[in-house]
Amino acid sequence: MTTALVTGASAGLGAEFARQLAARGDDLVVVARDEARLSATREALERNYSVKVEVLPADLSTVDGCERVAERIVSTSTPIDTLVNNAGIGLYRPFGSVDLEVDERLLDVNVRTVLRLTHAAVRVMTGRHSGQILNVSSVAGFVPRGGNVSYSASKAWVTMFSEALAVQLAGSGVQVTVVCPGFTHTEFHHRADADKSKMPAWMWLDASAVVAQALADARKGKPVSVPSARYKAMISAARHVPRPLLYRVMRRRPL
Repeated sequence: MTTALVTGASAGLGAEFARQLAARGDDLVVVARDEARLSATREALERNYSVKVEVLPADLSTVDGCERVAERIVSTSTPIDTLVNNAGIGLYRPFGSVDLEVDERLLDVNVRTVLRLTHAAVRVMTGRHSGQILNVSSVAGFVPRGGNVSYSASKAWVTMFSEALAVQLAGSGVQVTVVCPGFTHTEFHHRADADKSKMPAWMWLDASAVVAQALADARKGKPVSVPSARYKAMISAARHVPRPLLYRVMRRRPL
């Protein structure tokens, strides 16, 4: 029996990761701020999949919260075989229009948490020559999104950090995959106060399909998972079109 730790596991992609990992037989450690929702998540997972689920409430925007989760990752009593760094914050506001503390909290969760928890996982996993790390990023990290500046920059960091780490750990027994979904139907955009009506229906993905593809790509050892052919094509175009043209496109669609 293997054990997976999932951050942001009470809703959205995190909850879907927890369900699909439980369905394949993994025991779980579920992490989020809301202990009541985590408890409900545990009850549903244990009832539906007959796995053991440990609840670990933590505010990952704080050093103390990250340290609590990092301590669990390095624990040898029930080792963590799979780490899913899913917790994240979105911010659909022009940069400079909200207090600096809001952007700093976004970076604390989207960047520093991934750094801290991955650091803990790499140390313990390389010591035993096995383990899997999935870091949830976004296609937003591939383009300059004027309506979501800090978020896009944070996800660009997660993507490059994960790809570089996958290169470093090749042959170590520890495998890293960065998951880069596009717009996905979850609570995420509602919490970020995003206007979903501005995006056409064809751009929206299903959370269960995103997670299924991510886990399949991780099993194959792929360092980057981009769910759906349309987003693969969009990322390829963004990488190859002249930057002035990309800037004009993004100015017309700031989200």
